[in-house]
Amino acid sequence: MSPPPPPQPNPIISTHKPTNFPDFFVTAISIFFLFSSSSSKPPFPKIPFLCFPSNPRRFLKIPSMSISKTNHHFATPQSLSDWLKPRLPSDSLASWGVRPGTKNVHNLWLELSEGETSLADSTPPIRTVSVVSVRIIGKDDQILVESRQELSDGSVRNRCRPLSEKMKPNETPEAAVYRAIKEELGSIVNDSGTIKIVPGSYKEKIEERNSNSYPGLPARYVLHSMDVMVDGLPEEEFCTEEVEEYPDSEEKRAADKAVSVKKHFWKWVAWQIGNIL
Repeated sequence: MSPPPPPQPNPIISTHKPTNFPDFFVTAISIFFLFSSSSSKPPFPKIPFLCFPSNPRRFLKIPSMSISKTNHHFATPQSLSDWLKPRLPSDSLASWGVRPGTKNVHNLWLELSEGETSLADSTPPIRTVSVVSVRIIGKDDQILVESRQELSDGSVRNRCRPLSEKMKPNETPEAAVYRAIKEELGSIVNDSGTIKIVPGSYKEKIEERNSNSYPGLPARYVLHSMDVMVDGLPEEEFCTEEVEEYPDSEEKRAADKAVSVKKHFWKWVAWQIGNIL
């Protein structure tokens, strides 16, 4: 009898399935993006960052570079009034020429027709005007100021500032000085009176403020100031009358309805006071 055969080793049965590398790779990538996307997003939506200016008052200033002159041509004061109505508070426009010391639409129309003023096409419109300010130097370095004006409607407007006048288109500050003196002091200063501009006294600055003449209409003043010496002026307080400005024309007819200056009242003040006016 032959011996029994030796026992055969049991085959090793693997409990692990062969790895499918492409499936494993796709799963790993999916899990990676799942966690990375969920961790990168906050649990609440982002709120846009609000940037507040450090100085809010800057929004009240008139942006000089963004001011654009209107291309409108106003044939009559009424057309100007119609253009202004939707752009200004109704109570402001209604006060023009009614509130003491203010001017009316006819005045503004004249300024536009003469090229003395421009309006930005905005709401509210911004009125830009170039003004020459004449500091007349007198005895003991006193400065001549216009204390008040008597207007055509009988009202009185306080001024307390040196002689000033709106400039004409393409007019130099020097030419505006001579014209302003002739128009406002011409009734007392004769043609032989010497007018001398003090060398090196010219200054320019810009002021932005609400207009006293046209309530509710913001204004941007380009001020050209010079010191001037004029012969023949009284040493005490005095009064002058306004020189007729417009010939017989449409402007003249509008001027008849405008509020005009009839008399100027002048006085001398110490130079310390004149320097702050």
